[in-house]
Amino acid sequence: MAVESSEETEATPRYPQLQAFSAHYSEIHGYIAVAVCLWGTVANMANIIVLTRPKMNSSTNLILMWLAVADLLTMISCLPVNIHFYIMKDPLLPFPSTRTLHWIRYLIFYINFTVACHTVAIWLTITLAIFRYLYICWPSSGASLCSMKRAQAAIVAVYASTAVFCIPNYLVPEMKERTVMADNNYRLDVNSTSSEDDVYYTVQDRTGIFNTINYWIQAFFFKLIPCVLLTILTILLVVAMHQANVRRMKLKSQGRQDESDRAREHNRTTAMLLAVVGLFLITELPQGVLTLGSIFVTDFFEDVYWPLGDLLDIMALLNNSINFVLYCTMSRQFRETFVEVFCAFRQVEPAGWFKLKSIAQTGEAGDVLSRRSRRMKAETNDRTDV
Repeated sequence: MAVESSEETEATPRYPQLQAFSAHYSEIHGYIAVAVCLWGTVANMANIIVLTRPKMNSSTNLILMWLAVADLLTMISCLPVNIHFYIMKDPLLPFPSTRTLHWIRYLIFYINFTVACHTVAIWLTITLAIFRYLYICWPSSGASLCSMKRAQAAIVAVYASTAVFCIPNYLVPEMKERTVMADNNYRLDVNSTSSEDDVYYTVQDRTGIFNTINYWIQAFFFKLIPCVLLTILTILLVVAMHQANVRRMKLKSQGRQDESDRAREHNRTTAMLLAVVGLFLITELPQGVLTLGSIFVTDFFEDVYWPLGDLLDIMALLNNSINFVLYCTMSRQFRETFVEVFCAFRQVEPAGWFKLKSIAQTGEAGDVLSRRSRRMKAETNDRTDV
C-alpha cells in the first residue's frame, strides 16, 4: 500500500482508463485480500509446523521455515488494514483516511512492518536459490557449503540488514489531522450531518532527505537488485537442472541405479525450489519495471504506479500464501510429514502395502524391496530435500 504524496494536485489523469480500473478494483480488493490473508495465515502456520519437525531438519528447510514466518507476519498484519480501510471504508473520506486515531497509527505501523517482512521474504528466496545452485554445481562439497550454520548465519543477516535498511522508511510516513472542509480535494456530501470541523486522519510521506534516501534504497535494494538477482538465479537453476538431468540419464544408462535415484531426488527438490523462486520473480518483476519507470519518467508514479498499487499488493499476497500448495504438490516428504502431524488419528497402511504383499506372494518382493531401499537411501542422502 502506497501513501499519498505530500504535494496534492488537481491535475487531469493522464490515463483515465487506468484510474477507472483502480477505482473499480478497490471496491472488491478488500474482500479478495481478506480471503487470501485468511488462507495464507493457516497455510503458513502449517508450513512452520511441518518444517520444524525433526525429520525435516535441513538447511533448505530452515530457510523455508523463516520464509514462512515472514509471510505469516505479512498476512496477520494485512488483515485488519483490509477490513477497516477497504471493506469498512468511510465513503465520506478520501483514501487512506479514518476518523479514529489508533487506526491511523496502526496503518503507519503496517506500512513499515510489511515493507520489512516482504523484503525479508525476497532476500530469503534469493538465499534459497543461491544455496540450491551451490548444491547442484558442487555436489561433493554441497553439504559443507550449505550447512546448517551457514543457513542460520544467512537468515540472521537477512533479518538484521533488512531492519537497518528500512530505518529511512520508518521515518517517512507521518500522520496528518484534517477537517473535512479544509481538504481542497474533498467536499462534504450535501446530505451529511458532519460539521465543518469534522476531524479525520490520514498518512502522508514526509519531504526531505529521509524521503529521498528511502526512495533510492527501496528502488534499488528492495526492487531492482532483487529482480535482477532472481532473474539470473532462475536462469542458472534451469540450466543446472538440465545438466543434472543429463548426468542422471547417463548414470542410468551405465547401470548405476543408486546414483541415478539420488540425482532424481535432487532434481525434484530443485524443481520445487525453482517454482518458489519463479513465483517471486513473476510478482516482483512488474514492480521492478514500474520502479524504473518512476525513476526515469516524470509523474509516472502518480499516473501509473499508484493506480496499480492494489493490484500489485494482491499479487504479493497471493505469492506469500501459495508456497504450501507448492510443497504439497511437489514434495512427497512434506506431504507425508503433514499427514503424520495433522492426520495422526488416521491409521492408514503404508502406501503400496497391499501391492507389496501381493508381489511377495508371487516371489518378486526381493526386487521391489531393493528398489525401495535405493529410493530411501537417495532421500536420506539428499539432506536439503523438503
